[in-house]
Amino acid sequence: MNEHFLSKRLECVGSYVPNQARLADIGSDHAYLPVHLMLNKTISYAVAGEVVDGPYQSAKKQVERLGLADWIKVRLANGLAAVLPEDAIQVVTIAGMGGALIASILENGRLQGQLQGVQRLILQPNVGEQGLRIWLMQHGYRIVAEDILEEQRKIYEIIVAEPTLEPVNYSEKERLFGPLLLQQKSPVFLKKWQHEKKQKETVKANLLQAQTIPQEKLAQIDRELSLIKELFA
Repeated sequence: MNEHFLSKRLECVGSYVPNQARLADIGSDHAYLPVHLMLNKTISYAVAGEVVDGPYQSAKKQVERLGLADWIKVRLANGLAAVLPEDAIQVVTIAGMGGALIASILENGRLQGQLQGVQRLILQPNVGEQGLRIWLMQHGYRIVAEDILEEQRKIYEIIVAEPTLEPVNYSEKERLFGPLLLQQKSPVFLKKWQHEKKQKETVKANLLQAQTIPQEKLAQIDRELSLIKELFA
């Protein structure tokens, strides 16, 4: 992967960035995504935020080497603290982290006012999609697109959300599977949930062997297994 050829996962994330948007890519690593979008004239401005010094230095060098420093600002900062009011950011991408961490970055950004004016969130959690959907629902975001893909034997979900003034209320099933992925039921989606079903059955079997059975956890797994079985009924 480089600035010219993104991974399938990042290519998919980038496909949801509107034309000529002002982008903040949080946890930007080598700034591959904003650089690729800028070289392809998809975006007009970007902030590449990175909390770790090594990737920050790599991103900075990459942007300077390509002569893009006037259009892509690389900043060493925690989460959305990389975004300044004068950036006038419209779209935020956060890819390749756990759902709980993404939700916590969004929550801190919301409290600090860094999500003000942001019209779209494009999120790619590696795990914990359900918790991330709950955060979006509770904070006035509607999921407008979802995608699922497989790359190098790993399955990734992408969640695209936009602020709305109308109440958002996803059912337990929609929170678990994704409201739009649930409608599409693609082969990759079904493959993921076949695998999840096996994993949850293994966890359940192990819990039943415990000296003290954690009833609450067991009930949650039973509930999720029941919802998964409905998919394949």
